[in-house]
Amino acid sequence: QVQLVESGGGLVQTGGSLRLSCAASRSILSIYAMAWYRLAPGKQRELVARITTGGRTNYADSVKGRFTISRDNAKNTMYLQMNSLKPEDTAVYYCNADTGLQYWGQGTQVTVSS
Repeated sequence: QVQLVESGGGLVQTGGSLRLSCAASRSILSIYAMAWYRLAPGKQRELVARITTGGRTNYADSVKGRFTISRDNAKNTMYLQMNSLKPEDTAVYYCNADTGLQYWGQGTQVTVSS
């Protein structure tokens, strides 16, 4: 089992940056894949970015070139660096860990003003 706690959300203007963090309650070395999802009002949950233990990453087309996912195994933490933010990035962002079972954080709100 693993508990996940997100932080780093907030209000930012268009073009600004934020860095989200996802702290895990135990070592993430054995967690095959971790990911960020987002849920915006009136929309379906969307996979934003995913990273495996081997460092392989994939991104939603809408964030490629603007967002960077990373993980620090020593700190048991995953990050999402978000640059050039747009109003359409406004959503609640959730951390996910795939151990064969799916674990989720409580979410952190990101609001991008125009």
